[in-house]
Amino acid sequence: MADNDIKKGLAGVVADVTAISKVNPETNSLLYRGYPVQELAATQSFEAVAYLLWHGELPSAAQLAEFRAIERAHRALTAEVKTAIDALPLDSHPMDEVRTAVSVIGAIETAGVGNVLDAVGTPEQNLQRSLQLFAALPAIVSYGQRRRRGLEAVESRDDLDYAANFLWLTFGEEPDAVVVDAFNRSMILYAEHSFNASTFTARVITSTLSDMYSAVVGAIGALKGPLHGGANEAVMHVFDEIGSASEVSGWLDTALAEKRKIMGFGHRVYKRGDSRVPTMKAALDTLVAHYDRPDVAELYDTLESEFVSRKGIYPNLDYPSGPAYNLIGYDTLTFTPLFIAARITGWTAHILEQQASNALIRPLSAYNGPDERHIEEYEPDTAAIDVQERPEEAAG
Repeated sequence: MADNDIKKGLAGVVADVTAISKVNPETNSLLYRGYPVQELAATQSFEAVAYLLWHGELPSAAQLAEFRAIERAHRALTAEVKTAIDALPLDSHPMDEVRTAVSVIGAIETAGVGNVLDAVGTPEQNLQRSLQLFAALPAIVSYGQRRRRGLEAVESRDDLDYAANFLWLTFGEEPDAVVVDAFNRSMILYAEHSFNASTFTARVITSTLSDMYSAVVGAIGALKGPLHGGANEAVMHVFDEIGSASEVSGWLDTALAEKRKIMGFGHRVYKRGDSRVPTMKAALDTLVAHYDRPDVAELYDTLESEFVSRKGIYPNLDYPSGPAYNLIGYDTLTFTPLFIAARITGWTAHILEQQASNALIRPLSAYNGPDERHIEEYEPDTAAIDVQERPEEAAG
């Protein structure tokens, strides 16, 4: 097989069909079930978008009310999950906390199932599991940040919607409407993005007829990598390193001379800029005004302008979301767990879709190792064998 036949990173390979999302090249828009994500972020709650991803249509008022009632009934951090998180070192990465918590939830949910095929569950069971994970993740992510700050867990509030309750769980105070709106938009923008690395990981695991929890745990592992979910953390590290807008030019000179990868810019799918960025940048602008932090906007705009003019590479969603989460009050290490809380909707939608029309995902590889060879051609190191046969002499 010729080298040019190898699709490194599966670039350009179409592995399957999906009805969940696509990037429309004509409008450069990310579509969820046909709806442009910027329209959903401007008009819908995250609960409604989760319903859309799982069911294919936006909910009626009655359907949304029922959905919210079920979600609120499963928000509490269970004793088993809290104990599992507490057993981890305080300096564990938050992604490891979330991965462990989801694994514990799955172990409890599938306990007593003798046949692994039974653990896969029915479509109805897996839709329920999707909603339960969606409901539980805010408490898991929030408790992780609070315990690192030496704070006790906060109980959920049934009178708050998903986004407001998430912020309440994290900070222990009722958030302002502008903060809730910005956070809600970020969750919608991060909810789904076709066959990205973590989603494809979840589908590969699902294709083996493993259970939903195993697929989600695998997806979390994929998302932990800085070339995927960890990028929003890296953006904030860059902001912290630069310090202020006046330092951008010199910092960028050095970074480019050292051939550093500047996280938050570029995307394999978008060639004309990430369609989600304008919506998230508008949300960031509202937070900058709310918290009176023009310095953040100045640094953001200066770095973007300099980098685009020099490299012609545009920001992706992680670029505005990092400083937005920082202004809200999230620790940098919590940024990627927030990504999990959003993407659990897309992951589980893909798991359900894979289960509904399954084929084992098993690609081929092109071998480039030694040609066939045989043991009789191998000449071992006889001195090494002598030492192994006479251990008392070797020890002496």
